[in-house]
Amino acid sequence: MGEWFKGLSVMEQIYFWLGIAATLFLIVQIILLCCSSFGGDTDIDGDGDIDVDGDSGVSIFTVKSITAFFSVGSWTGLLVCALVPANLQWVSIFPALVLGAAALAIVVVALRAMQKLQCNGAVQIEKLIGQTATVYVSVPPSRSGRGKITLTAQGRFMELDAVTDGEERLAVDEVVEIVSTENECTVVKRNK
Repeated sequence: MGEWFKGLSVMEQIYFWLGIAATLFLIVQIILLCCSSFGGDTDIDGDGDIDVDGDSGVSIFTVKSITAFFSVGSWTGLLVCALVPANLQWVSIFPALVLGAAALAIVVVALRAMQKLQCNGAVQIEKLIGQTATVYVSVPPSRSGRGKITLTAQGRFMELDAVTDGEERLAVDEVVEIVSTENECTVVKRNK
């Protein structure tokens, strides 16, 4: 291998070392991506809630996309240098840039597609207004106590606390409509 490497031109050696470094870095990134939550979201609960969003990979110039650019571009440049005469090796720059840019674009598109697959599992109680639900534990009249309702919304079955402004108790298995939300509790009325 030493003789083969000595036989390479300066441009081919540059492509070779760039390709080796970028490919090794790309392999390390793939291992980190598979084995950890590198670049994900972190939720910390304590006296308050703090949501920290990491690199979602949506911008064009991320470490992943630049690494793909250099990896594919370097190996393409080395291959073209091997195919053309020594006095035309400068031509290898164009296909290396084009295929490197294509690899960068593919990585960006793939990362954006993966971003769309993410799902926030938190229930957005404000979006339940207008939904119908079933009384699970009877709801006392005039907000004199709390009952419970069940419904399927936002892709999940949920049980929520409920109060009513009505003058009559809402019985078990009665169908109700969610009118508003207050302090993680739903305000419901009899569905007519």
